[in-house]
Amino acid sequence: MAAPVVYPAKGQSAQQQQSDQGECHAWAVQTTGVDPAQVATQPTQQAASQPGGERLRGAARGAVGGAAIGAIAGDTGKGAGVGAVVGTMAGGHRARQNQANAQQQGQAQKNAQIDTYYRGYAACLEGRGYTVK
Repeated sequence: MAAPVVYPAKGQSAQQQQSDQGECHAWAVQTTGVDPAQVATQPTQQAASQPGGERLRGAARGAVGGAAIGAIAGDTGKGAGVGAVVGTMAGGHRARQNQANAQQQGQAQKNAQIDTYYRGYAACLEGRGYTVK
């Protein structure tokens, strides 16, 4: 997300613009409760999961399914073993997908917070005669 560009539409000096931007930054942080510098340095939210949890559940589901197929084929143990391996792989894929989804949600949340700050910052500067894009 790019920072807005501020233009002194009423002939404000560079010194006045710098002062106004500092004051509007402080006002936006206080009003919105969002400091973009802190938000940008926060780690993206990670999915809360137990290591191997999805793989273990996948292995269990696979073993049950494999045992059922093995019973039909006449070798329950072999079917359960194959099912457990396949289930473990599927569980690992699910765990990676869950992690990717959690990271995307965390980044979207960060972007929304920064956008809230920029709306407040722009409102303050526009009230002081600047054009903000």
